[in-house]
Amino acid sequence: MIRTYSDLRRLATFEDRFHYLSLKGTVGQSTFGFDRYINQRFYTSKQWRDIRHEIIVRDNGCDLASDGHEVVSRLIIHHLNPMAAIDITSGGSGILDPEFLITTTHQTHNAIHYGDESLLARPRLERRPGDTKMW
Repeated sequence: MIRTYSDLRRLATFEDRFHYLSLKGTVGQSTFGFDRYINQRFYTSKQWRDIRHEIIVRDNGCDLASDGHEVVSRLIIHHLNPMAAIDITSGGSGILDPEFLITTTHQTHNAIHYGDESLLARPRLERRPGDTKMW
């Protein structure tokens, strides 16, 4: 299944967007293995830095481009479809295409790859006077 930003934007809730992207991978599973240097070189390139800024602006700095889910730390630009070393070395068009990129938090990114909803950040509760009293 090829995931796209256009399809993701049609989903109304943050939770629906998470389920659309969820990969349910395994922690410790090799992604690039000994070719890790390839993606590290890619993620420090000018092309990546430029598209990264474009995606952050497009998504208003919100996790999964969901209003009300502003990213306040550890922002990551996530490839909607898993990327392999050959995609980078062959210059695959999808690796820099905004249609296949989304803004996430580090926590959401890890949940997409390795977990489920239990890894997602919980909504902040509105503070009220006296809410710190033990009894």
